[in-house]
Amino acid sequence: MIVPAVAVVAGLVLLVWSAERFVDGAAATSSRLGLSPLLIGMLVIGFGTSAPELVVSALAAGQGNPGLALGNAYGSNIANIGLILGLVALVSPLAVHSAVVRRELPVLGAATLLSALLMWGGVIGRLEGALLLGLLALFMGVSIWRARGEGEDPLAAETEESLEVHPMSLKAGLAWTGIGLLLLVVSSRILVWGAVAIAQGFGVSDLIIGLTVVAVGTSLPELASSISALRRREHDLVLGNVVGSNLFNTLGVVGLAAVITPIEVSSEVLLRDWSLMTAMTVMLAVFAMGWRGREGRINRYEGAALLSMFVAYTAWMVNLVVSGGG
Repeated sequence: MIVPAVAVVAGLVLLVWSAERFVDGAAATSSRLGLSPLLIGMLVIGFGTSAPELVVSALAAGQGNPGLALGNAYGSNIANIGLILGLVALVSPLAVHSAVVRRELPVLGAATLLSALLMWGGVIGRLEGALLLGLLALFMGVSIWRARGEGEDPLAAETEESLEVHPMSLKAGLAWTGIGLLLLVVSSRILVWGAVAIAQGFGVSDLIIGLTVVAVGTSLPELASSISALRRREHDLVLGNVVGSNLFNTLGVVGLAAVITPIEVSSEVLLRDWSLMTAMTVMLAVFAMGWRGREGRINRYEGAALLSMFVAYTAWMVNLVVSGGG
């Protein structure tokens, strides 16, 4: 059990480092090629921080562990909202100004509801996976089209400022994109092997391991980028990272894993994990879009509520792992 545990820790450390290099390189490359700051903030950074979930889930599904892939996607969504946004808002309340982020929130809600319908029969098959990937491609296409005619948006300004903080040439951007992607694959293989070995050793399902250790680990790039953005008071970039990442997880990560290997879904996933993910998504939308005439804002009390939900859920899942009841 020691070797798998070391593999998980080493895999996570390398995964976080390579993900940061990949996102920085891809963002710099996109900027040098003339992509607008708004598109970089929406697609490259927001979706790029989900690269660990995508690679880990694809490898897990390819190795016959689709439960780990599903747990990784939904567990990461829960961690993104509860741990990352909850913790960040607890440190400093987040004001939401970006119309783009507010527009993406209902799309995330619709994708979350759709995922429940696809799981209702107990299996997310290849056709359902292809549907999810098609919807993600459609969303990205519409986003690119709308961004071309979009006026000034706070998300664009914050992304441009972020790129200026980390200037990088086109050659360096391409190099770090390639190196980051290669190391993402290597670290993901190490992580998946260690996680599956631990699951087998404790006698728990790979779903539980995916929802806990792997999910939190693959969410660390979002946490790192959010803390960095918070220090520069780039609130819309923080929220944009989380919303974009969750949307990519729900459609892209689950969709790709299901296309590789159909995913069997137990009733527990719907009743426990999906229900909590949906509740947190609804709370996030209410807080961020504003209610009763107030400006969209996630204050410290709301951040504490999200963080408390994540802590309680994690404690429950850890107890399942320790007791071998998952």
